[in-house]
This record gives sequence, structure tokens and C-alpha cells, in this order.
Amino acid sequence: MKFEHLIEVNDPLNPLIDALTVQQVWRGLVLRAESPKLFVPHLDESIIDERTDNSFRRRLRYGELVVEDRVELEPMRQVRYRVAAQQDIAESSLTMTIETPSENALFVRFQYEDSHDAATDAANAMYDEFRRSAYVESDIDTIGMLRNLAQEGRLDALLN
Repeated sequence: MKFEHLIEVNDPLNPLIDALTVQQVWRGLVLRAESPKLFVPHLDESIIDERTDNSFRRRLRYGELVVEDRVELEPMRQVRYRVAAQQDIAESSLTMTIETPSENALFVRFQYEDSHDAATDAANAMYDEFRRSAYVESDIDTIGMLRNLAQEGRLDALLN
């Protein structure tokens, strides 16, 4: 399954929405990767157990299920999560890319991909539609959380 969508962060035509900077969005996306419990309430534990200059490995525990992934950072542009195949989990990825098509416009593109073949995708069509909907809701919630954190000044504090 491949799926992507855009979320508009700054709408230059809507003065009621506080504009976020690229730096604030970047820091918020990194915070989502480093402290996922702020964004995923049903996550029981998150441990970063290996770090390099531009990536880190995490162990996420949801009850008895433990998922290991690697987060790759391309500063001020992209955060990519890679999950290797493990137990009953297929290889998959999520890429969040900051896009600035014009001076005042700011978007985040969310791209999901898993390693299922076409036959598996066809068999899982109804389930995948549910997953797409859940992904969109989660991503909307992520941008909403970034707005809240920015409004509280927490993203700017993290930039210093």
C-alpha cells in the first residue's frame, strides 16, 4: 500500500490561523519522533537506544507488542520512519516532508508505504481504507499538537 496526503499548515488567506515557521514545524516533527508519547496516547513506552548525527533507533511498546524502527532526519526538510519486517509486521515507512511552495505557504506531506504486494493489497482493500482514514486523522492531530505547542511557546523554547 502506498498512500500520501498534504496538510496545509499555513493558509495565507486565513488570518485567523497563527502562522508557524519552518523551524517550529521542523522542531515539532522531531519532537514527535523523540517523544512520541506526547502524540500517541496509547503508547506505553518509547526508548531511543542508538543515535547517530542524522538518525536514531527506537523501541516502541504498545502493551505486549514491541516495534523497533529507525528515524532518519534531513534537517529542516524531512523526517522518515523506517520499520523493518519483524514478527507479524511488514516492512513499512512514513515520510513527513515540509514543503514551502511559496513565501507564506507551508505544508507537510505525509507518505506511507508498506511492502505488501498487489495481491495482498487487493485482499486488504477494505482494511487499507480504514488505515488511510486513521492516518489522516492522526496526521491532522499531529499538526494540531504542533499548533498547541507553538502557541504555548514550547517549540520556540526548544529551538534555543
